[in-house]
Amino acid sequence: MTMHDIIREEARLIILKALQAQVDERLNSELLRAELETYGIGKSRDWVHDELSFLAEMGAITVVTAGSVRVATLTEKGAAHLKRQIAIEGVKRPSRPGA
Repeated sequence: MTMHDIIREEARLIILKALQAQVDERLNSELLRAELETYGIGKSRDWVHDELSFLAEMGAITVVTAGSVRVATLTEKGAAHLKRQIAIEGVKRPSRPGA
């Protein structure tokens, strides 16, 4: 696995966790870009859009375009990944509770 792949898998997990932290489990791509930056993943909004497209294809989120941003919403499948009930290929597994 390349560093490029590791960063993408980590970013996808961060995105899912950020969505889960919201009351309505939704955020727009600019806010997600800023969230990734706090974890040292400084990428463009277009890069974030690509990751949102991947997560949507995997069924982890739904995405709606709103002007120049995309609004992502966590799905049951994405929540199940975060609970470690399933594993979504291409998304880093969350740590075990207490680990």
